[in-house]
Amino acid sequence: MDTNVVIVGAGPAGLAVGACLKQAGQDFVILEKASEVAPAWRRHYRRLHLHTVKSFSSLPFMPFPKSHPRYVPREKVVAYLDAYAERFGLEPRFGVTVKSIHREGGKFLVDTDAGEIRARKIVIATGNNAEPIMPGLPGIEAFKGEVLHSAAYTEAAPYVGKSVLVVGMGNTGAEIALDLAESGAQPTISVRKGVHIVPRQLFGVPIQMVGIASRPMPQALNDWMFPKILDLALGRLEKYGIVRPKTGILKQIDAGRIPVIDVGTVAAIKAGKIGIAPDIVSFTEDGAKFAGGREKNFDAVIFATGYRPGYDGFVPAELRPGKSGVNARASELGVYLVGFYNPVTGLLREIGIEAQAVAKDIAG
Repeated sequence: MDTNVVIVGAGPAGLAVGACLKQAGQDFVILEKASEVAPAWRRHYRRLHLHTVKSFSSLPFMPFPKSHPRYVPREKVVAYLDAYAERFGLEPRFGVTVKSIHREGGKFLVDTDAGEIRARKIVIATGNNAEPIMPGLPGIEAFKGEVLHSAAYTEAAPYVGKSVLVVGMGNTGAEIALDLAESGAQPTISVRKGVHIVPRQLFGVPIQMVGIASRPMPQALNDWMFPKILDLALGRLEKYGIVRPKTGILKQIDAGRIPVIDVGTVAAIKAGKIGIAPDIVSFTEDGAKFAGGREKNFDAVIFATGYRPGYDGFVPAELRPGKSGVNARASELGVYLVGFYNPVTGLLREIGIEAQAVAKDIAG
């Protein structure tokens, strides 16, 4: 078949681009290897809520319902995305896996397991959480307890009364540890490097709005100001084993690392309900050895070690624009990434901005 635009992925980014292209009168097809929209959101752990406020987290042309709480829970986000697809008549081709994309005769040839599609433009919207990363740490194969990636974690019930090691203190690791602690498990987080932590609300103001307001300020001023404010809001966390990186928050965000947005983990650490351990040296049959000589037994290990985007396997290097959104290389190539830049001002907000800009660029 032939179409103007192929959108790969039917998560929030793919749906947003589809809605914007439909508004612009553009022909397109959305391809999704899963059997429904927003598969990543459906598999997230159950206690997850948006860390950003609903008024700055909706997709283009359709706000969240007024009845929803300020921080929307996972199941309501999924229902919103289902309703979004229905409202704009978005009908992805489900169960279709893209195998390769290359140029042919002035167009792109998209090879899928359901046949070939020719298109003038390509939008990659598969998301940053496409493929879980499982590091090969020494001795993990000898560990006799349960081992899983955070992608497979849904709730704390199976771990009540058990000692659980959470590897990695990003947003997922911090919140899973909190979920475990609140449910009667004994979690410990292994923190390999320094980590920036910000409260979800800073003195009553959502941190997303603080980020939006402070973004135009010089980076040096932000890097000087935020540590002092955060020490006041959260206390000095070095005595609990959490060290702040030397690199400032904004510089880390620009490098693709967003801070941990705290929803109660810090208080649980201070109360002794969540332990903090340094980098893992090796695993044993019954637990793990940490830098500095400490050793501890665990019943389970949850790797909150992140994901990779996963489009490298079907998008050749010469067709990758490098940056998410509209830029000179993306416009020249006719290949766009949407949803791969996660600023402190909010991923869903950024997706909406990128989707509208990409649709405008495509419509020309």
